Amino acid sequence: MLRAHQVSAAYGKTEVLKNVSVTFGAGRFTAIIGPNGCGKTSLLKAIMGFLPVSAGDVHLEGKPVKNMNRRQFARRIAYLPQESHCPEYITVGELIELAGYARYSMFGGAGEKDRELFRSALETVGLADMAGRKMNSLSGGQRQRAWIAMILAQDSDIVLMDEPVNHLDMKYQLGILGLVRDLSSRSAKTVVTVLHDLNLTTAFADDVVIMQDGEVLTSGPVAENITPENIARVFDLDVEVFERGNRLVCLPRLGDERRAQAC
Repeated sequence: MLRAHQVSAAYGKTEVLKNVSVTFGAGRFTAIIGPNGCGKTSLLKAIMGFLPVSAGDVHLEGKPVKNMNRRQFARRIAYLPQESHCPEYITVGELIELAGYARYSMFGGAGEKDRELFRSALETVGLADMAGRKMNSLSGGQRQRAWIAMILAQDSDIVLMDEPVNHLDMKYQLGILGLVRDLSSRSAKTVVTVLHDLNLTTAFADDVVIMQDGEVLTSGPVAENITPENIARVFDLDVEVFERGNRLVCLPRLGDERRAQAC
């Protein structure tokens, strides 16, 4: 459904994506992982059109996304960046209502289906009783959950999220990623998420894209690509990868010297 084909991009003279080709399967949850500065965020920005590509194309169902108007694009792809900002006076409920903009007619507003999506999204992230609260009155974790609710309420076929659970407590990390996996498996949505935690990746993702120095090192099913060799090559980390409870677990190996440094 969504494919980057030989995409290259740069910030000024600094090349951040180098001939990247990757396909995100329909109805699959794909995690993009790799060390800081490897191009994970840049790949999402190139897909969204926020980072101009110098070569290659991004295709949606075989058609270049650069030919789609932004409203049409917003009906198909929802995007949550690392940092999101809104006016201080806006309430949580008003923020969520922005999710339906691409569906509204020129003279219409939110319909009953839209409002049901808004309510469901707030309940999902645990903010059902905070619709009237102003965004600037929320904690950092609550604000992040509100932004995630807005993305869910957009009800698009494809969801792109850049490190969506970094500021959340473990309970909400597991809850949000469980919900996102549900969206892909039950609702046939294509989900692409940048993650840093290898064990969250193995617990929730179907596929993984491993990036290094602006290139895709490998991609495909998690079980075939999260290996000690790949982790050592990309993260310079010695790990044991084993199966526990029908999922893979990545456990760093710490020798005596590394234990002393960690302490």
